Amino acid sequence: MSGGRLANRYSLLRPLGAGGMGRVWLARDEMLDREVAVKELTLPENLPPKERGDLVTRAVREARATAMLRHPGIVALHDVIVEHERPWLVMELLRGRTLAETVRQFGPMPPQLAARIGADVLEALTAAHGQGLQHRDVKPGNVFLTESGRTVLTDFGIARQEGQSTLTEQGLMVGSPGFMAPERLEGEQGGPASDLWSLGATLFFAVQGFPPFDGSPAERIKATL
Repeated sequence: MSGGRLANRYSLLRPLGAGGMGRVWLARDEMLDREVAVKELTLPENLPPKERGDLVTRAVREARATAMLRHPGIVALHDVIVEHERPWLVMELLRGRTLAETVRQFGPMPPQLAARIGADVLEALTAAHGQGLQHRDVKPGNVFLTESGRTVLTDFGIARQEGQSTLTEQGLMVGSPGFMAPERLEGEQGGPASDLWSLGATLFFAVQGFPPFDGSPAERIKATL
C-alpha cells in the first residue's frame, strides 16, 4: 500500500517492519509536515461483520486509553484512524534500535547498562499502571533505545485497561510466550505484576543474550515454571 494516504492526511512511504499484530509504516503527516510511524493493525481473516466491528471498536478504545499516557518513556500516540475496515495508529517516529536489535548486533550488555534501561522501563510501566493500563507485551523488541538516549516502551497494541475486556479475549492478539508471566500463560488476564515479570525476563535477555526460556513454545514454558 506504499503511496497510499490515510484520512487524506498521512502518506504511507514504506514499511518499517511487521509482526503478529500488524505492520508499521514510515509515513508523512502532510498537515504538520513531519514524519510519523503508522501501525496497521491486522484482524483475523474471514471474520463475520459483527465480530470485525467489535474488534475495531475495542482497538479504538484501547488506543484512546494509550493516548492518555504522557511520559517520555512511552511512545506517543498522535491519532487513531479506521480505514479499509481496520484500525491504524499514528505514533511518534523513533530513531534508533530496539533492545533486541542492540543485543543481536553488539552482544550482551553490561549489567550496569541493563539496570539503567530496566529502571527507565519500570518508570514508564509505573506511569501506565497509575492510569490503570497494563502493557501485556513487555519484551526486548518493544523496548526502544533512541539515538538521543531515551529508553522508550513501545507497542501498547494489546494493552488492557482495568475493568475492560480486551482484544486478546476476542482471539485477535496474544503476548510473546518467552517473556510472559505464568498466569498469562495459563490464560488469566494478569495484572501489573505480570508486566514486571516480563520486564525481568527482558533484562535477563539483555545481560545473557538469550531469553530465559530460549523461545520455547508456551506449553513447554508452562511445564518449566
